[in-house]
Amino acid sequence: MPQDRSLQIRNLASAFALYEVLIGVTIFAVGVLALGRAVENCLNASTLNAEEERVRQILSNRMAEVQAAPGFPDSTKEFKIDTGYGIVKLIQKNAPAGLTEPGNVQLSGINLVTLTAQWMRGGITQSKQISFYVYRPR
Repeated sequence: MPQDRSLQIRNLASAFALYEVLIGVTIFAVGVLALGRAVENCLNASTLNAEEERVRQILSNRMAEVQAAPGFPDSTKEFKIDTGYGIVKLIQKNAPAGLTEPGNVQLSGINLVTLTAQWMRGGITQSKQISFYVYRPR
């Protein structure tokens, strides 16, 4: 009888050890899945950041071109640029700024240029826009 009791205790201890191992493996698996999800989110964020940085660079380059070019910019112009992340449509609009000095004196030679970049991400249209003034004396 004492041997039966000792065998039961040993079997019970083995059963608890098995449960401990199963719980440990479950916790490890949940941790690995959470880590995988975190890595996926980091990769997605990195891709989105690179895409938006490319669009900012396109806007910056076009702004520098407009500022450096002699004469007034075109009133409306469109470009399609392949970025490697897809096609970006760059829309340039130019209009007189309509600025006045104190005393309602109209300032001439100053135009407001607006650059808009539009692209698709996941089937949804995204856009960024910058506006700046260009002065060309007459």
